[in-house]
Amino acid sequence: MPAELAAGGTDQYGQFNAPPSPKQLRRYFILDDRDHTRIASKKGKHNRLGYALQLTTLRFLGTFLLNPLDVPPNVLRFVARQLGVQAKQVKLDRYRQGETKWDHQRDIGQTYGYRVFSEPAVWIGLIRFLMARTHLQAESPSLLLDRATARLYEHNIILPGVTTLSRLIARVQERSETQLCDRLVALLSPEQRERLVTLLSVPERAKVSSFEQLRQAPISISAQGLVGALKRVERIRQVGVRTVNLRSFPTQRLDTLSRIGLGSKTQTLRRLTSSRQLAVLLVTVSRLEASALDDALTVLDSLLTDVFNRIERQDTEQKLASLPSLEEAARSQNQLTRLFLEHLKTEQHDFDAFSQQVLTLVSKDVLERTVQAIAELTQPTADRHIEQLLARYSYVQQFVPTLLHTVGFEANRSGQPLLAAINALRTLERRKKDLSSLPTDWITGRWGKHLRSAAGEVQRSAYTLGVLEQLHLSLKRRDLYVPASDKFNDPRLRLLSGPRWADLKVEVCRSLDLDPDPAVVLARLERQLDETYHLLAERLPENASASIEEVDGKSRLVLQLDEAQDEPPSLRQLHKDVAARLPRIDLPDLLLEVHRWTGFADEFQHLSERRSRVEHLPMSVCAVLLSEACNVSLDAVVQPEREALRSSRLSWVSQNYVRAETIAAANARLVNFQSTLPDLPAWGQGYVASVDGLRFRVPVKSIYSGQNPKYFGVGSGVTYVNFVADQFTSFHGIVVPGTLRDSLYALDGLIEHNTTLRPKQLISDTGASSYLIFGLFSLLGYQFSPELANLPERRYWRLNPQAKYGALDAIATNHIQSKLITAHWDDLLRIAGSLVTRQVRASDLIKVLGVTPKSSVVRAVEHFGRISYTQHLLTYHDDPVYRRVIGTQRNRQEARHSLGRALFQGERGELRQHYLAGMEDQLGALGLVMNAIIVWNSRYIGLVLEQLRSEGKMVNPEEAKRLSPLKYEHIHLKGRYHFNLEETTRSGKFRKLRAPGDAEG
Repeated sequence: MPAELAAGGTDQYGQFNAPPSPKQLRRYFILDDRDHTRIASKKGKHNRLGYALQLTTLRFLGTFLLNPLDVPPNVLRFVARQLGVQAKQVKLDRYRQGETKWDHQRDIGQTYGYRVFSEPAVWIGLIRFLMARTHLQAESPSLLLDRATARLYEHNIILPGVTTLSRLIARVQERSETQLCDRLVALLSPEQRERLVTLLSVPERAKVSSFEQLRQAPISISAQGLVGALKRVERIRQVGVRTVNLRSFPTQRLDTLSRIGLGSKTQTLRRLTSSRQLAVLLVTVSRLEASALDDALTVLDSLLTDVFNRIERQDTEQKLASLPSLEEAARSQNQLTRLFLEHLKTEQHDFDAFSQQVLTLVSKDVLERTVQAIAELTQPTADRHIEQLLARYSYVQQFVPTLLHTVGFEANRSGQPLLAAINALRTLERRKKDLSSLPTDWITGRWGKHLRSAAGEVQRSAYTLGVLEQLHLSLKRRDLYVPASDKFNDPRLRLLSGPRWADLKVEVCRSLDLDPDPAVVLARLERQLDETYHLLAERLPENASASIEEVDGKSRLVLQLDEAQDEPPSLRQLHKDVAARLPRIDLPDLLLEVHRWTGFADEFQHLSERRSRVEHLPMSVCAVLLSEACNVSLDAVVQPEREALRSSRLSWVSQNYVRAETIAAANARLVNFQSTLPDLPAWGQGYVASVDGLRFRVPVKSIYSGQNPKYFGVGSGVTYVNFVADQFTSFHGIVVPGTLRDSLYALDGLIEHNTTLRPKQLISDTGASSYLIFGLFSLLGYQFSPELANLPERRYWRLNPQAKYGALDAIATNHIQSKLITAHWDDLLRIAGSLVTRQVRASDLIKVLGVTPKSSVVRAVEHFGRISYTQHLLTYHDDPVYRRVIGTQRNRQEARHSLGRALFQGERGELRQHYLAGMEDQLGALGLVMNAIIVWNSRYIGLVLEQLRSEGKMVNPEEAKRLSPLKYEHIHLKGRYHFNLEETTRSGKFRKLRAPGDAEG
């Protein structure tokens, strides 16, 4: 079945959504000898042409059209030409109005072996197929419709009406869901069922139900906030469903129930059937413990980071404040030193006389103050840090007992001494106990002298704070981890290993084009690296941009920045022509028009995955998306006179339809649609992409934002890391706290996105580069291409020690340890396989691998990355086209950020979301609306170029490439938003292009 017909939903079911391509015409609409014989038996040209159209339509669509002649013009011409007739000369109205078309459908079915859906064996077989799929996966009704349609098509079964098939799918989903819920409820004891149902009631003196309290994540980074977050974990455990084993149930099915539990109001959950209600509560509460632990440990990490940062800031402030005292002490010390030196020059060294001279110059009190001041001001930084930390013991004791009681830590070999200390400290709690037996193997040098009092006894405060500081560091390295947490467990434990890795190794090597023998891979990379060195060396004399220079006594490869290309007059004129003809449009109308082209709003399914029966749902969805993307309230898009835009409808849609996964699915439609537009300038084929962060200040309390004075001032914020293809659309986005490096998440976007694009080269800014990132990219078959700027020193690496690179020998002085790579090659393959099969998330693994001290495996990955790193440096200096591709893509990303800033204009451009899910939803909506603008601009730019050519104007394809669909001057982005798609565009026509000089059009 044609792919274009398998992803359209009910609106595009069983009909021509676009004229078939020439390839499709040749595949589905060619008539063979058997067809011609059968068609020739029909009387009259209109009957023969009608029969042929029905036959070929059935082959293409899998069903007959209600009006057999409702086919695209190119189909009619293609089929008529094969029959030797001209369609215009055939009286097709006689065929349309007669009864013969029904006889032809029965004849075609019998002659060509097609079966009808009403046969019991057919629909029973389809029910079994759908039940099997719904038992394992939680697929949306539209996706199940696509799969059912494809199955019927493949088995030569004439598709039934869309209503018939949709109702069957709904019944199957309902039956499968009932079976799942019954199986889950059967696992519960009567006491567990009672406790779950009680969660939906509101306790005395409370404003919300117990279940709502469990769902409420913390927002405050404070000792009280951490205690509250930890107590929330305890309350979730007290529900008593931790013993229920859900591992045998399909993860996707449980995801759906959990999503309902987390996203539905308590009143909605009360209205569910008893079985469904208990199943939703069971799965949600079972999964809440992990997310609650994540929240609590996130608060802990932020809290300790803030404590240590405050100590450093205070230390710095104290140093600055003590400078006058230090200067005074230094002057006194200088006077004494000079006096002492003068005294040494005399022949007699009378100590009493010297002492009298000193006391005459400086009194004893001043001397004592000087000694004390110098001792305090020159105290080692580590000692000051510990003393200031000890002063905060009462503060940390507010949460340490609850932390140790609630969180179950585990450790690897390096973290075992600290884990023993944590377990020992946990047994103390607040009771008095002999501390002499406490384990001290974890103690570092700087804590040693602070741990015991003058009498030699272990000080509880120092022991507790020392353990807490080491816990903070070990948790970052994952030497210490929490198995019950999703975010703070050890990702290395999820790497492929044992028999499973042995089974997948060959497949992983084949898919990544990596040989199991490291010698084969290293030999190939050595040849490529040598060729790159030699190519640059040969062309260096003629290279006007790169040269070898002596800098501080060392040879450096220096690159002169490329001069910006001036726009020729013809390109400036093309920009003006396009801008002058693009129609002016309001943003609501733009969204509705893009939905009519792509159907992106159909991807927004209800939380329960059931198909909505409300009318004009796409308009409601677009309104909610606009309010999120423009950072304005729903009041800005409310139109009480329209059912789809009433406040109650929009609130319902916002709560039940707009969420991260539906936004991602809708975004994929837009990205895929953009990649298939036929009349676009040759911007790219989706093989090149870039990653960069768009930063937003978060002025409300949130544990998911981070501080960076450069971007957020005294407040905090988040970064929306987005991935932009060379076709201008963004195919993935990730919200991260503060301003963490983009490179941590670079591989996540390439691996996790759900579009048809397959980028192979990722471009980033300079700060995102590291040997580890280069190594992982290279293992997975991607090319990492950071922009080079402001790097003080670059190192160039070689695999072949004996190779001669001419002038480049002076810089190729570093050697890659191929033996280290060979020794750990299986580990490198295992890491690559775990990433590509999504056993572990790249960003989680990189955070752990990047900490110091580094293991030999990590160093092997880094040495492997030095190969592609050096190739990138050499190519960047040698190839101006390579540099231009990187610069162009970076400019596109920056221009997209400008569009995002213009669009996200409400609330002073600040993101006012407390929780991560809300941030992801709102910034995901922003990315989706930006993509809709790009799709709309792209299509109309294509129409403008077509019009210019029809007027006889020359359009240089190279100049057309430099047009941008990121312009928004012709789009009304601000003010009150009205949704009213014009009749012309609603009927499928395009808007009228503006005439040059038409300011109002």
